[in-house]
Amino acid sequence: REIGLRKAVGARKSDIMSQFLVEATFLSVLGGLFGVGLAFVLAQVVSRVNLGTLTLSPMIGLDSVLLATVFSVGVGLFFGAYPANRAASLNPIEALRYE
Repeated sequence: REIGLRKAVGARKSDIMSQFLVEATFLSVLGGLFGVGLAFVLAQVVSRVNLGTLTLSPMIGLDSVLLATVFSVGVGLFFGAYPANRAASLNPIEALRYE
């Protein structure tokens, strides 16, 4: 409905596409950072586990964090492009008709 309203007041296809892709990017970055935080917490838990004489010391490097975040953003953009294009191509009347 929001898309139909925006198109009815003059939003271009590129405006709708950019809105969806910005939202997809934001959610992907947020998810990637959440995953990195979870990995950090799990690394701390694993480092405290005592396996007798074996000591594990997991390390999270900056390259791993950047790779995970970039991969997350890439997946979000890839899978956000199709719905963004589909939403931007909607007829405003059809978009306003359904909820």
